[in-house]
Amino acid sequence: MSQPIVEYRGISKYFAGVRALEKVDFSCRAGSIHGVLGENGAGKSTLIKIMAGVLRPDAGEMLLDGRPVSFAEPQAAADAGIVCMFQELSLVPDLSVADNISIARPPRRFGLIDRRAQVARAEALLARVRCEDIDPNALVRELSLSRRQMVEIAKALGRDPKVLILDEATSALTARDVQTVYDLLAELKAQGVASLFISHRMHEVDQLCDTLSVFRNGRHIETFAKGDKSERDIVRLMIGRDVEAQFPPKPAPVPAAERGAPLLSVQGLAWQNRLNGIDLAVHPGEIVGLGGLDGQGQKELLLALFGVLRDVEGAVVIGGRKGIPGSPAAARSGRTRIALVPEDRKTEGLMLAMPIADNLLAASFARISRGPFIDPARARKAVDDGIERLRIKTGSASDPVMTLSGGNQQKVVIAKWLMIDPDIVLLNDPTRGIDVGTKQEIYRLMRELANAGKAILFYSSDYAELIGCCDRVSVLYGGRVVSEKEGDQLTEEGLIAASLNIDVEAA
Repeated sequence: MSQPIVEYRGISKYFAGVRALEKVDFSCRAGSIHGVLGENGAGKSTLIKIMAGVLRPDAGEMLLDGRPVSFAEPQAAADAGIVCMFQELSLVPDLSVADNISIARPPRRFGLIDRRAQVARAEALLARVRCEDIDPNALVRELSLSRRQMVEIAKALGRDPKVLILDEATSALTARDVQTVYDLLAELKAQGVASLFISHRMHEVDQLCDTLSVFRNGRHIETFAKGDKSERDIVRLMIGRDVEAQFPPKPAPVPAAERGAPLLSVQGLAWQNRLNGIDLAVHPGEIVGLGGLDGQGQKELLLALFGVLRDVEGAVVIGGRKGIPGSPAAARSGRTRIALVPEDRKTEGLMLAMPIADNLLAASFARISRGPFIDPARARKAVDDGIERLRIKTGSASDPVMTLSGGNQQKVVIAKWLMIDPDIVLLNDPTRGIDVGTKQEIYRLMRELANAGKAILFYSSDYAELIGCCDRVSVLYGGRVVSEKEGDQLTEEGLIAASLNIDVEAA
């Protein structure tokens, strides 16, 4: 067997006395795709941040090609051939695509940045990731999250990695782009590049990886070849116990005639060319899914209902009152309160440098105040209750929220909105990039909220989630609802056919 290209020997890392990694031995080899698995908080992010030069270990050593190395900064790691794509994108929104792709080493001519060469380089790398439709001169902030993710991949490939680390690199991608990433990783493997692939999507790990390593509570549990263990065995290693049923049980279906008045009713909702006459209703106690291929208006619908979009047309009735909230502030403070868990927790849901407590209280200051002043006792109780309810793993509520794992950050976003005691909960792909254990907690919470009489509108890019969690699913195509699936019709085949706007029975 060949020598490992990267090797850890007894690596440990602590944050304020809390173990992130402890005495970890780990290695990966050239020409392999190595899956790294574990719950959020298991140590995966710390593992790759040490490898990428973002963090330095408190103990142990790392070897690259058999030689001890220590990187003081990410650029030093990149210069040595270790390139990392973190879950939180590193792109600068107000720079162009071409600027971002070459930001570390822009091509120069006579000492100045060669703009023509920079654009040509961006075009070549975008073509390599099958994204010729992206304009190299476009500002990154003008791109969708999935397009930004592909730019990040192009940027990483431009650094000619020997070791490529992908942290949830496919979590925001369309199905076509996911296949592109699969093909690229196969090409890199054939070229001798070692890829570390971190994903909570087990089908991706099974399809791509040849070697798997499981981490739990900061320790390396086991490394094994793909196929040596069943998916159930792998999950048991990840969470340290037998896996529970993935989705909580649903209540018995209620016939349409017996559902009563909806808490949310939408008719003919339209906005620009993205929403083209949407009709749907959500009753108290229901979880209604939004299905369809990415980009069919699901996200715009949620934003419209939360008062983010302007010039929205159509009839909307919320809690018996007509009209769409004029702003997010109005949505969360109306007689019928609405909460929105956004798509991107890093940029839309959290203030990363602020304390966990401040993030938890951000939407509910009016509920913890006496007159113009915050009541410290109420604030502390609200924070403690939020942490306990969502089982947020944290050292201190005064720590910056950026110190939490991705799954615990998402729990903070959800807990923040539950503090307003919403009547309608809008969820925009809330389990993206989250481990299996945390997903189960969110599924359980959704059903608890529904059982308490809340109305939940839930967009997910995962068909299994829609089938397992939802009472009904409205499938969008071209900005309108083309099909509604429930009961025996709520199957993966039915959702896929509706997403493509085809009639399987007719075909």
